[in-house]
Amino acid sequence: MRKLLLPALTCLLMGTLSGCQKKAVEENPFFTVWETPFGVPPFDKIKDQHYKPAIEEGIARHEGQIDSIVRNTEMPTFANVIEALENSGELLSNAYTVFSLVKAADATDAMQQIDAEITPMVTSHYDNIYLNNALFQKVKAVYDQREQLGLDPQQLRLTEKIYKRFVRAGALLTPDQKDQLRKINEQLSQLGVQFSKNLLAENNAYALVLEKSEDLAGIPAGARQAAQQEAEARGMEGKFVFTLSKPSLIPFMTYSEKPELRRQMYEAYLERGNHDNESDNKQIVSDMARLRMQKAQLMGYPTYAAFVLDDVMASTPENAYHLLDQIWTPALALASKELEEMKQIKKQETGSDEFNSWDWWYYAEKVRKSKYNLDEEMIRPYLSLDYVTSGVFQLANRLWGTSFRPVAVPYYNPECVAYEVLDKDDTHLGILYFDFFPRPGKQGGAWCGTYRDPQYKDGKRVAPVVTIVANFTRPLNENQPALLNLDEAATLFHEFGHAMHSLFSQVHYKSLAEVERDFVELPSQIMENWAFNPAMLKVYAKHYQSNTDMPEDLVNKIRKSRYFNQGFMTTELTAASLSDLDIHSIDKDQPIDVNAFEKEALYTKRGLIPQIEPRYRYPYFSHIFDGGYAAGYYSYLWAEVLDKDAFEAFVESGDLFNREIADSYRRNILEKGGSEDGMTMYKNFRGAEPDIKPLLRNRGLIPDEPEPATDSLPQSTPATSATPAA
Repeated sequence: MRKLLLPALTCLLMGTLSGCQKKAVEENPFFTVWETPFGVPPFDKIKDQHYKPAIEEGIARHEGQIDSIVRNTEMPTFANVIEALENSGELLSNAYTVFSLVKAADATDAMQQIDAEITPMVTSHYDNIYLNNALFQKVKAVYDQREQLGLDPQQLRLTEKIYKRFVRAGALLTPDQKDQLRKINEQLSQLGVQFSKNLLAENNAYALVLEKSEDLAGIPAGARQAAQQEAEARGMEGKFVFTLSKPSLIPFMTYSEKPELRRQMYEAYLERGNHDNESDNKQIVSDMARLRMQKAQLMGYPTYAAFVLDDVMASTPENAYHLLDQIWTPALALASKELEEMKQIKKQETGSDEFNSWDWWYYAEKVRKSKYNLDEEMIRPYLSLDYVTSGVFQLANRLWGTSFRPVAVPYYNPECVAYEVLDKDDTHLGILYFDFFPRPGKQGGAWCGTYRDPQYKDGKRVAPVVTIVANFTRPLNENQPALLNLDEAATLFHEFGHAMHSLFSQVHYKSLAEVERDFVELPSQIMENWAFNPAMLKVYAKHYQSNTDMPEDLVNKIRKSRYFNQGFMTTELTAASLSDLDIHSIDKDQPIDVNAFEKEALYTKRGLIPQIEPRYRYPYFSHIFDGGYAAGYYSYLWAEVLDKDAFEAFVESGDLFNREIADSYRRNILEKGGSEDGMTMYKNFRGAEPDIKPLLRNRGLIPDEPEPATDSLPQSTPATSATPAA
């Protein structure tokens, strides 16, 4: 394909296409204006074979646009340098964005091969831009005189942001150092692609196949039926197949009465990428950590963590560690108490209190039943996907007056649905896609992305196209909707918060939609505070068959159990955050035994109890090795300090749907994107820096009683020095 493509692209630039070549270009949707509803990508016309030609042509056009900026003999200005740079590369951005998001949700073997070819190519292309000294000198010329140019606040912010982006990409390095950086970036790009490919292969390779009815003891009917359907889809009629996707794994770990099968399932989950086979990720992790350290030291930082955190709210690894240490000690103590409770139950049932990590979910559920008379199978009928989706829509309507109506648009997969999002005055805010269920080719977890970023062109707002992708429990049959558990419902509220952040954005430049990585989870996590509040449950939690409200006693059980298992959940989350910071704090270039490194850092050094594993182990820690959160997984807890404190504004008002506070939050945070630094936006909304105590109370780590707001996020530098990271 490549050999046939390159001559066609050359002819395209020369304007001498043959008939066959011209037809190939015309049939590629990326080379045409998208005449789709709302300008969404024409997914119905995009084929695998279209991506690489579009990206290669996008690179060629982008190179021409950059060359025009460099060759311009006029005095450098905001318009002919910064704005021209911001508006360049549209074809490349469109094609690579669509490719990346679709590959994450619906990868084919062909797309994985394309990824291996084009991602290093795109990485090299952007290195060519950010390491172009002639271009950087023009950017610097505008940056140096920015205060005298009469720029508005967003133009000034964009100028500073682009200058810093060049500097952090290596623009100040010597020519030899730039060559070193190019090689490092190329290697990191290739390794990231392989890590993702290996993890997908590991996820798809494992299945627990059961035949005997006694092996299904304890497993709820819904989970059994789903396993039976999975078996039938694989041509294994009469059997039951459980996979490593969360909708299959978690019910099995929670309810299976067979400890050896729980062990088999959990170890398969924990050992992904750790089998010393062709899909093993340990060497990739070691190489990526070392290459990132080399990159940081090339840039003048002692560690990669120091390099990354210099550009976010935390400012330094020490500040991030300080926050995690404040949480780690009480969380581990609470988890130890939870463990003792479960040991007592196990001893009563089996005569032994020997406890393993694969026992945790099973006995934690027994604790929930005994202490709160509550299990998730009681809750699922009231958390149908339809009603939870309606719930997030109604929450947005009550807070901001927005509405959502189904629209007919092209999809990349027939399981997708889409809505037009309308503001309180019925003006168009954007398009929101949903892709809810697991399938082969989809990455695990849940995420929110944008096919088109919010921005302004020619004075008019360009509405975003946003997507929410998840791996929720599938419907068991066509007559029953998908019934979610508490975690899945919370996840939908979470990702919906990310979506509203993009949909409300009023930034004039797409680069200003980017915020600090340890701020970006605030708009998502704050939405979780409403999810199971009794006032919100009354809005959307209804039985999928009878449409009756969730009974008051069940609502109360959910409220009373809000601290259930928080020691475990907080400890495993904090452990993963520490693992991430630790491996990105290495300062010596030597091979890493990743398993030994993890054990030493968490269990030997910090005293993690052996019955708890970190939420993610290195060989499958996708967030940090192919998901953009390297040295940043702590962000979820950092942002939780913000979101819990921000939600207090609604609690203190006595009205969780207070429109005045919601409008202030929208105006000062959601609409701003990254046009100001995170702490400035937060203080404009809240009037003060955030207090950590609401987080500690919410997780049951300190007594549940209001206290004066005194403690705030640790900072070693002024908040105004922080700038958004890419």
